[in-house]
Amino acid sequence: MADDKAVALKYDGKAAPEVVASGEGELARQIRAAAEEAGVLVHQDAQLAHLLSQLELGERIPPALYVVIAELIAYAYLVEGRFPEQWNNIHQRIDSKA
Repeated sequence: MADDKAVALKYDGKAAPEVVASGEGELARQIRAAAEEAGVLVHQDAQLAHLLSQLELGERIPPALYVVIAELIAYAYLVEGRFPEQWNNIHQRIDSKA
C-alpha cells in the first residue's frame, strides 16, 4: 500500500510524547512488528499516522494532537491494568490489585 505509514511514540509521563521511529512501506511494517513483539499497543489510524509522520524524530507531538494521543495512552494503560500515580479510584469500581 502506497500510504502505509507507522510512527512510534515515547511517553515518559511528564512531557508530551515524542516521535522515536517513523517510516513508510517495509520500514512501517518493521516498526509495527517490533512494537507488537515488544508488547506495545499498536493503533492503526491512517490519518493519525499521516499527521505524525510529518514530525521529525525526537520532535514532541503538537498541542493539537494532545487529546487523541492522551486517549490512546489512557486506553493502553487500562488494557495493561495500569493507572497514573495521582489517579484516585473514588468509586472503588476498579480493583488495581488484580
